[in-house]
Amino acid sequence: MLSSHEGMSEAAESKIGARIMQIRRKCDIDLETLAARTALDSEVLSRIETNEFIPPLATLFKLANALGVDIAAFLQERTSEDKIAITRRDETVRISNRPHHDQGEADYVYAALDVRQNFRHMDPFMVEFPLQEAEEMVFNSHEGEEFLHVLEGTLEFRSEDRLEVLNPGDNIYFQSDISHGFRRISQGPARAIAVIWNKRP
Repeated sequence: MLSSHEGMSEAAESKIGARIMQIRRKCDIDLETLAARTALDSEVLSRIETNEFIPPLATLFKLANALGVDIAAFLQERTSEDKIAITRRDETVRISNRPHHDQGEADYVYAALDVRQNFRHMDPFMVEFPLQEAEEMVFNSHEGEEFLHVLEGTLEFRSEDRLEVLNPGDNIYFQSDISHGFRRISQGPARAIAVIWNKRP
């Protein structure tokens, strides 16, 4: 289970902001320019870089696109240019919901299942979903496409004009530039494998 990596996850979380800052400075981009490129407030970006706020996946993808890097660059320093890259169980990077998540941000718990391969087109994650009421759902959008396979529990997927209930074994593939959100509607845990293609400019 993902919970076995909590200590390692906190260490990984503590480095996300520093890596984003390092990459931004290497690209010679100031916070105001990055804010303009991502449509994020510069104060929020500053809080991310100082690790006061752990951003959700949609925000990480926006930052990766704006900085011209792979999302793995924020999660792990080690990368591989080999045609085959293996990430062992204890090397997966788990990002959990934290007390300093902002209200209105999705508090999924997600684990990056590959942190080694560089120059890739897909990002695979294991995602745990919180139990939520419909009015608590948070909707995100970003460039690219997403595939999700439900492993356990029952999820509700919503877009602006569609509602679907997903059970174990069900799959959904969608264009992620539409406003979308998931919530757990089962009493027990809900987990899914999500593979995201992040379309870069």
